[in-house]
Amino acid sequence: MSGHNKWSTIKHKKGAADAKRGKIFTKIIKEISVAAKLGGGDPAANPRLRTAIDKAKGENMPKDNIERAIKKGTGGMEGVTYEETTYEGYGPNGVAVLVEVMTDNRNRTVSDVRSIFTKCNGNMGETGCVSWIFDKKGLITYSKATDFEKLFECALEAGADDVVEEDEQIEVLTDPSAFMEVRETLEKAGFKHESAEITMIPQTMVKLEGKAAESMLKMMDRLEDNDDVQNVYANFDISAEEMEKMM
Repeated sequence: MSGHNKWSTIKHKKGAADAKRGKIFTKIIKEISVAAKLGGGDPAANPRLRTAIDKAKGENMPKDNIERAIKKGTGGMEGVTYEETTYEGYGPNGVAVLVEVMTDNRNRTVSDVRSIFTKCNGNMGETGCVSWIFDKKGLITYSKATDFEKLFECALEAGADDVVEEDEQIEVLTDPSAFMEVRETLEKAGFKHESAEITMIPQTMVKLEGKAAESMLKMMDRLEDNDDVQNVYANFDISAEEMEKMM
C-alpha cells in the first residue's frame, strides 16, 4: 500500500477525519476554485473540477459551498488568488515526502513547511530530490467485500493498469488520462467505490518502527493540519502491530 493510503487508513482509525472536517472543507474549496479558474466552471468539460466536486460531495459539503467555490474560480465572486507548488524533502530514516500546496503567500508557506520537517526529524530538499520515486496515478478503492474477479475483469477491460488486493481494500490503478473513463465504467457496471483520486504512488517503501514511526506520523499530521497544504505523499510503511502501539 502506498504511504499516502497507509496514512489515510491511520487517520480513519484515529478518528481524525471528522475532527478536522472544517479544514477538509477549506482544502476542497481551494481545489474547486483553482480547478474552475484553470479549466472552466463546467464539470462535464473539466475533469479536475468534477473530481474535486465528487470529493466535496463525499465529505457531505453543502451544495451552496460548492457553487460559491466555482464562482470564485471563474471570477463570479471576489476571492484570493492561490498559487500551486510542490515541496520535497525527507522524513525520518530517509522517507521521501512530497507536499502539494495552494498558497497566497509562498514565503509564509515555505517557512511553515520547513519548520515542520525540521521539528519532526526530517529536512526539506531541492526540487526533484524525491519526486522521481513517485508515479502519478489514478487510484480507485473498493471494499474487500467486492467481487475481486469481476472487478478485475471489468477494470482491465475499461483501461485500468492494474487491480491490487490489499489488506483492507481493493485498489484499481489507472493512468491519469484514463481515470475518469475507468471510474465511470465501473460505476455503470455496479461497482461502488470508497474513494477515487489522482494521487502519487511510491515505487519503493521505507519500513518504520518505534520513534521513527512516531516522528513520521507526527510530520504527516502537522503537514496536513497546515491550511496551505493540500496533499502529502510519503513512502513509509508501518506495520499494523506498530500502529496499534501508537493508537
